Amino acid sequence: MTEFRIVQATELPADEAWRRVTDWPRHGAGVPFTTVRSDGRTVVARTGAGRFGFDDTMDLTHWEPPEGGRPGTCRLAKRGPLITGWALIEVRPHRGGALVRWSEDLRIAPLPALLDRPTAWCGRLVFRRTLRTLLR
Repeated sequence: MTEFRIVQATELPADEAWRRVTDWPRHGAGVPFTTVRSDGRTVVARTGAGRFGFDDTMDLTHWEPPEGGRPGTCRLAKRGPLITGWALIEVRPHRGGALVRWSEDLRIAPLPALLDRPTAWCGRLVFRRTLRTLLR
């Protein structure tokens, strides 16, 4: 598995930061060649061009928005077949704004374990950009 973490501070209040980072269709703005849709229980990120591409299908397994100074947490389980693993998003009040922690552990089926480190590096790069875009 390939695990990576990103932490981003924002001046936005925790509830607004939560709203933005869980606005699934907006995630496509930060991930190249990707569109995202959700029915409220499942999130599908489609990456590709034309007929060529793949889906990253995720089930929302935990959903607890921030409230009354308590952090919000959201967990997604990636169900494959190409991409498996999980993602955990935490938004907590922090110094007059919010702190967002994004942790992800994923496996891309056709890639050998030898490529886990480069995959984690790419994941951090892409999701750091995505998080900044969402919080702007």
